[in-house]
Amino acid sequence: MNRGWWFVAGAGAGVYAAARARRVAESLTPQGLRDRVAGLSLGAQLLAEEVRTGAAEKEAELRERLGLVAPETGPPAVHPTPPTHPTPLQIPEEGTT
Repeated sequence: MNRGWWFVAGAGAGVYAAARARRVAESLTPQGLRDRVAGLSLGAQLLAEEVRTGAAEKEAELRERLGLVAPETGPPAVHPTPPTHPTPLQIPEEGTT
């Protein structure tokens, strides 16, 4: 009984090691590395999206709590602003006055 148990344990460990070695070998191929980079890129995009969503939710919550008006969702309106500096004086040319 004892020898049979060790045989099964050894066979299981060998199968596990072979499968693990095959996975590592596949992950080091150009296609495997490409897949890892694509997965990392997708993960970063999903994380950034979650952070943006969370920040927008918190901002809305804070605006509601503070009683502030929510910003308009459309494009910002363009309002003409007066110049901050005076326009230069027009000096009449000689002989035109």
